[in-house]
Amino acid sequence: MLEEITVTNRENGWRLDRFITEIAPAWVSRSAIQRHIKEGKVLVNGSTKKPGYKVKAGECITFEMPGKPLEAEAQPEDIPLNIIYEDRDIIVVNKPAGMIVHPVHNKKSGTLVNALLNHCGDLQGIGGVMRPGIVHRLDKETSGIIIVAKNDMAHNSLSLQFKVRSTEKTYIAIAKGKTPPHGQIVLPLGRHPVNRLKMTVLFDGKEATTNYRTIKYFSKVASLLMVKPKTGRTHQIRVHMKEIGHPLLGDKLYGKAHQDEAFGV
Repeated sequence: MLEEITVTNRENGWRLDRFITEIAPAWVSRSAIQRHIKEGKVLVNGSTKKPGYKVKAGECITFEMPGKPLEAEAQPEDIPLNIIYEDRDIIVVNKPAGMIVHPVHNKKSGTLVNALLNHCGDLQGIGGVMRPGIVHRLDKETSGIIIVAKNDMAHNSLSLQFKVRSTEKTYIAIAKGKTPPHGQIVLPLGRHPVNRLKMTVLFDGKEATTNYRTIKYFSKVASLLMVKPKTGRTHQIRVHMKEIGHPLLGDKLYGKAHQDEAFGV
């Protein structure tokens, strides 16, 4: 289906490929968008343009978003699980750092879901073929507790609890530098307009609030934090801490590698 969007003053002067990337779903890569433009599937006031064309406020952009690849069912794999609790409705597992929660377009195996399907085969189909049983996530490099639904009733109940934010999430993190004793970060977040793997602060992004308390200082070089996000945006804690000048130690996406090396990370 064709879509039409008018360029606003905010986007005036942007490259055409950046403009489309900003509004495209996260699974659409910038290279796919550039290919789409080169194939004449993106029009500016009815005319084809190159990916580097600078759009102007008031111009009408007509395009058809690339279709989402069909999802295949995740497959069970014999991967060890650290199960903390299990009953007929839920499984509570401790996800290790380095493991992603569910398969994505470029990684279909080695995920927590693959391990869960091997442990509990009848999870398949609960909440979707690629995310069976999953009601919340943790970033790949984050270790911690994941609650998994074993049936539709549990999935609906847990999903609602996370949606209305009746659950409380607490994280322990080490940030670079000496943080204030406590604080609240309120900055809206959205998908980075150029690097689709990253999130960034956008004035018209989704609301995001993070509370933190410093537990311990390691001289002036690092701080141990207890962090409680009020919202659950992608990479929220990582982006918020970076924005106040205290990126998380070991964060390869939002931190600086040479600083991590000084800590032996």
